[in-house]
Amino acid sequence: MKRKKITCERARSICIVKTLAKLGHFPTKESEKEAWFLSVLRSETQASFKVSKQINRWYDHGKGIGGNVIDLIVQVQKCSVKEALKFLNNELSVFSFQQQSRFSNQFQVTRNKENKISVVKTKNIQHIALIQYLNSRRISVKIARQYCLEVWYQYNEKIFFAIGLKNRLGGWELRNKFFKNSGSPKSYTYLKKGKNQLIIVEGMFDLLSVSVFNNRLIDCSDIIVLNSIIFINEISSFLKEYQKVLLFLDNDENGNKTTINLLKHHKNTIDQSYMYVHFKDLNEKLIEEHLL
Repeated sequence: MKRKKITCERARSICIVKTLAKLGHFPTKESEKEAWFLSVLRSETQASFKVSKQINRWYDHGKGIGGNVIDLIVQVQKCSVKEALKFLNNELSVFSFQQQSRFSNQFQVTRNKENKISVVKTKNIQHIALIQYLNSRRISVKIARQYCLEVWYQYNEKIFFAIGLKNRLGGWELRNKFFKNSGSPKSYTYLKKGKNQLIIVEGMFDLLSVSVFNNRLIDCSDIIVLNSIIFINEISSFLKEYQKVLLFLDNDENGNKTTINLLKHHKNTIDQSYMYVHFKDLNEKLIEEHLL
């Protein structure tokens, strides 16, 4: 029997907390009335993304936006309302989280009483869904494999998988088509190779995009992936060790403020955002201009 398409009215009644769980996001604290998450729309270390269970609405205090479950899917997936309704109607099958559940019997699933992400297995990126996701971001799997792994992890007795970038403390930045998440402890990633030039980027896909644009530049540079702009103060002391520090920070309010501050206090810093002046970041430019 053909599945009846979901209406906007019916979709708005779908539980936001359960939808976020399907996307791999789980509350850091929760009560009968509300749940708090690390933002699903940006990087942060203190939860400021609130879901009201009473009215089934969400609000991201950092971005100053909120709404219903349809608005959430539109924001997370960068899609249209029609596509969001398809997702909520379980019609998007390219990256199936039901598929992840079928794979869970490959691993020993134990009760995680603290409800924290627990890495079960890492390996070279090979799952077709992750490769398709990389292709959609205009990143070749060959480049991604130089820095990232396919990470299978457990949360609340369920198994999920994602592209993972490991940070200096052993935590993971986790990305796939439908969610971004972090495994504790949260920190920056420092790829130190003994070079006299440093590249600073904000996130995993910024690193991969720089590699697509200019792999030789990556080869002759040490690299810091902030994983969150808040770690800029922790790494600022490293800048004096380098002849040149190339900044590939986002063209948004936080990224621009950070760039201006670094240029002011460190004479060896060079702003590279002119390369993607009309875009938020290098990956957005990569996607728009189909350079891969």
